[in-house]
Amino acid sequence: MISSPPLKLVLWALTAVSLILHHGCGARCDTKAPTVQQVQVGFGEPPKFAVEVKNNCPMCPVIDVHVKCGNFSQAVVDPRQFKVLSYDDCIVNGGLPLPPLQKLSFNYSHSKFLLTLKDWHFQCE
Repeated sequence: MISSPPLKLVLWALTAVSLILHHGCGARCDTKAPTVQQVQVGFGEPPKFAVEVKNNCPMCPVIDVHVKCGNFSQAVVDPRQFKVLSYDDCIVNGGLPLPPLQKLSFNYSHSKFLLTLKDWHFQCE
């Protein structure tokens, strides 16, 4: 029978760590999907837009972030930040990890493209 408070605390901590490792961190991020926000910041001709892709998970990097991007023109942004793969499929940061709670931002000048999150994966384990 365990009666020592420090020993109980150690056993409790080991159990908690075991549960976290067993279930993985990704499950904790399921409701923390990355977001894509776009705001018009210039009203000239053509207008200018600021785009921010943010990893909302506080624990895990997000990788392979794909965005529905219609017929986005690769000529308006650095492909290392946002690359057109095909019609309606662009990849953020070359598919490389975006650390927890970090964001990647870029601007473009063109007619507005509708940008929405398409697919991503958490890299927790």
